[in-house]
Amino acid sequence: MVIDPSFSINKEGLAKALALMERDFLPDECEDLPRSLPETGFGESATLERLAPLVLGNAARLDSPTALAHMDPPTPWITWAISLWNARLNQNLLHPAVSPFAREAESALIDWITPFFGMNGGHMTPGSSLANLTALWAARDVAGVRRVVASSSAHISIAKAARILGLEFETQPVDTQERLSVEALGDLSDACLVLTAGTTSTGAIDPLHVTANPAWTHVDAAWAGPLVFSNMHSDLLSGIEKADSIVVSAHKWLFQPKESAIVLFRDVERANSAISFSGPYLTTPGVGVLGSHGAMALPLLGTLMAWGRDGLARRIDICMQNADSLAKTIDANSGFELFAEPKTGVVVFRPKSGNVDIVAQHLTPTTASTTVINNDLWLRCVAANPNADMAAIKARIMP
Repeated sequence: MVIDPSFSINKEGLAKALALMERDFLPDECEDLPRSLPETGFGESATLERLAPLVLGNAARLDSPTALAHMDPPTPWITWAISLWNARLNQNLLHPAVSPFAREAESALIDWITPFFGMNGGHMTPGSSLANLTALWAARDVAGVRRVVASSSAHISIAKAARILGLEFETQPVDTQERLSVEALGDLSDACLVLTAGTTSTGAIDPLHVTANPAWTHVDAAWAGPLVFSNMHSDLLSGIEKADSIVVSAHKWLFQPKESAIVLFRDVERANSAISFSGPYLTTPGVGVLGSHGAMALPLLGTLMAWGRDGLARRIDICMQNADSLAKTIDANSGFELFAEPKTGVVVFRPKSGNVDIVAQHLTPTTASTTVINNDLWLRCVAANPNADMAAIKARIMP
C-alpha cells in the first residue's frame, strides 16, 4: 500500500509555515498567481514560499500597534494552534461518530456562556449573519411572527434574514445617539422586535428594557454581547436576559478567528424543535441552518480555558479604556467634533471643517474607517485591539 505523504504530518513543512509567519516581506518578493489552474503542481513547500508574500505580506495587520479601525480583532496564538488541529482532524458535528469530543466541547462551551445572558442553550454558527437568520427562523416558526421590526441602524443581516424568510421588514427611527426610538413602536403582537446591542456605525445599545410585548424579542449583540463578562461594564446590557434569542459574534470581542458566532435561546428546546431536521443518513437531527458543522467551538473553548472570565474581561476592559481615552483627546481638540461619548468601544468623530477625506487619506486602513450617519461622513475607530498604541494612534489622527 502506497501512503500519500500529503495527508501525513510534515514537521519540516509545518516548521516552514511557522517561520514564514515571522517574516517581513518586501513587495518585490511577490509573484503573481498563476492565471489558470496549473497542470502540474508546485509542491507543498514551494507553494508556501510563493503564497506567503501574498497571504502574509499583503494582509491587513490587525495586530498592528495602530490597528483600531474595524470590529476585527487580532487573535490569540492559542487559536492558531487549535485551528491547525481542527484543519488536521476535519471533524463534522453533524455525525456524532466522527466528532465525539468536538460535540462535547461545543455543548460545554454553550453551558459556560448561557448563564451570563440568561439563556438556556444554543449553538455556534459561522458568523453572526447566519446566527441572526437562525434566530429569526425560530421566531417565525415558534412564535408565528410575520414581521421583523428593527431600528434604522440595525445590521443589514436583519433585513437580509427577513427577506430570506419571507417576513415583512420594518425600520423604526433612532434618537440622536443612534438608539431605537421606542415611542412609536405600536402593536407588535405579530412581530419580532430586534434590538441591537452595539450598532455597527456607533456602537449604540438600543433600550433593552423596552416593554412593547412583541411576539418574540431578539437581541443582535454581535458586537457588545461580550460585555456581560466584564464586572465593570456588564450593566450596559441589563435587560438582555429578557430576550427570546441573542446573537454574539465570537470573531469580534471574543477575539476568535473567522467565522465564529453563537445563537442563544431562552427556551432552547422549543427553538430547536422548530429548526431541527433529520434524514435517513443521520443518527441525530441537524440543528439550525448548517448541514456539516466544523469544530468551531474549540478555539473559543481553548481561549476561555486559557484566560478564564477574568482574562477575557480584562482585555475587553482595556479596549473600553482605549476608546474612552481616544474620545477624551478628540473632544479636547478644538479642530475635531465627537459624535457622542462612546458606549461600547466605538469612537465616531470628524474634523470640524467637515473634510473627512483629508484626514482619512493620512491614516492607514487599520487606523480608522469611515461611516455615514444622517448622510454625513464620519471617521470611526473601533477598540478591538488590546495591544493598541494609543499614543501612536492619536498622533496619526491629530498630528
